[in-house]
Amino acid sequence: MKIQPNSIPQQAFLSSQADITIYGGAAGGGKTYGLLLSPLRHCLGEYANRNFSAVIFRRTLPEITNPGGMWDEGCNLYLGLGAEPVSHPHPRFLFPTGAVIRFAGLQYDKDLYDWDGSQIPLIGFDQLEHFSKQQFFYLLSRNRSTSGIPPYILATCNPNPDSWLRKFLGWWIDEQSGYAIPERGGVVRYFVRIRDDIVWAETAQELLDKYTHIPYVKSVTFIPSKVYDNKSLLEKDPAYLGNLYALPIVEQERLLHGNWNIRPAPGLYAKREWFKIVDVAPAATQWVRRWDLAGTEKTDANDPDWTVGVKLGKLDNGQYIVASVIRVQADPFEVRQAILNTASVDGRDCRVIIPQDPGQAGKYQQRDFVSMLGAYTVDSQIETGDKITRFGPFSSQLRAGNILLQRGPWNESYISALESFPDSGRDEADASSGALMAYTDGNTGMLEYYAGLAAQALKARLAIT
Repeated sequence: MKIQPNSIPQQAFLSSQADITIYGGAAGGGKTYGLLLSPLRHCLGEYANRNFSAVIFRRTLPEITNPGGMWDEGCNLYLGLGAEPVSHPHPRFLFPTGAVIRFAGLQYDKDLYDWDGSQIPLIGFDQLEHFSKQQFFYLLSRNRSTSGIPPYILATCNPNPDSWLRKFLGWWIDEQSGYAIPERGGVVRYFVRIRDDIVWAETAQELLDKYTHIPYVKSVTFIPSKVYDNKSLLEKDPAYLGNLYALPIVEQERLLHGNWNIRPAPGLYAKREWFKIVDVAPAATQWVRRWDLAGTEKTDANDPDWTVGVKLGKLDNGQYIVASVIRVQADPFEVRQAILNTASVDGRDCRVIIPQDPGQAGKYQQRDFVSMLGAYTVDSQIETGDKITRFGPFSSQLRAGNILLQRGPWNESYISALESFPDSGRDEADASSGALMAYTDGNTGMLEYYAGLAAQALKARLAIT
């Protein structure tokens, strides 16, 4: 069984001599595989050490044991090397040489104390940006060894501008663009932690001379990688690149391009130039009107959300058209009447989609609407995830040029609302994303839906550029 790094950055990650090596900063660079590969040098062959142990952490245990997760990846890699898998009570692999590789979740800071007294020669963090600063630095104190193997830490990561890791890696990241500085990749730096402050230097001796009471300083390096570095993945699963192109712009910037600065902001999820307005709507094969219901009645003392209904049609060529947008800010009776009147205008071939809140109240509301709209097809849609995540697929299709707008007096307010999302325009965004999701299998999760869009979005993206 031949095992080797599948990219130059991954090889640099595996050969790093730094005390702490952080790898990644984008999706698809072979981060998890590299993390699983590294301990094998101490588990097999002439350098095997029977006292060696490694613990690789994810934030939660289900992230390890879910289908296709790290446990499955470990089985694919380790079983052919003679390792024995043991799933209970702790997932781990036992090698014939006596070495052990264990997986563990670390969901809460209080879980740290389960590791009191531990001596772990190799500590791995998969997706370090998901761990708290306290978790990382506390486990740094458990990174010790009596096996003769110098202790070290390996970590993978994706960009998160709000993580403590963004500041920790600041020297390797361009402050303005948010992208990794290529010439600094793999460069080793040194730090000491004085209380809560981290002091950096170019050499260890600088810190030892300045802080004479500290006997040892830690070395750190960051090795950036992207999906384009992983030729093996692109050959085996070329659609994966399409998955990344199908992501909303913020996630695409982070996971495809490695942007550590970008955050959700108006103008990122919808731009005026992305909208294609047509005078005559092409014939649609299906129609839905999806409503986003305001939870508060308008009075003289408040300015609540609007009830918004977006009519979306699916075209034969796979594109979509927004044919009309209705906005209502009224008492519950008037809202109900507006929904009934709109259904009459839309016709019986247009499905009416009503969001359903979780719980018994949502079920009662849904029954009420079904009864009121008895002459029409009415479906419910349970909202899951945050508004930004839900709007992601609509944003992706819009950016790819797959959303048309039929010209009408509502165009300007609708475009302006979506351009302002997520700061405002949330009612229009929810109604739009819900309408698009009505064309997918209700059991399909968001990530699977992204994958379904991948080939189409990538093709459109390449045509635009």
